[in-house]
Amino acid sequence: QVQLVESGGGLVQPGGSLRLSCAASGMIFSLYAMGWYRQAPGKQRELVARITSDTNTNYADSVKGRFTISRDNAKNTVYLQMNSLRPEDTAVYYCNAERRSFYWGQGTQVTVSS
Repeated sequence: QVQLVESGGGLVQPGGSLRLSCAASGMIFSLYAMGWYRQAPGKQRELVARITSDTNTNYADSVKGRFTISRDNAKNTVYLQMNSLRPEDTAVYYCNAERRSFYWGQGTQVTVSS
């Protein structure tokens, strides 16, 4: 079965950087669109960034110019490089795989605070 395992979250000061990773298994990774979503307390889950199987990308307006999504098909891994982090980026970040169905990871906490 499809498994997605996120890593790389943590506590960082405003203006800092983090790199999230999502390792996928149980799927032909290169065929899937991959995405990062986030959910802050009391808010709905929202799309942060998405990369298609042919590496087209799209981003939420709030992260454009600060976050970069990438994928390594040889490693079955998708990344989210997050720079210039702000307190409002604090959330649980979820990895998503999409083809005919949606699959989710367990999430990783990102906290931006001084």
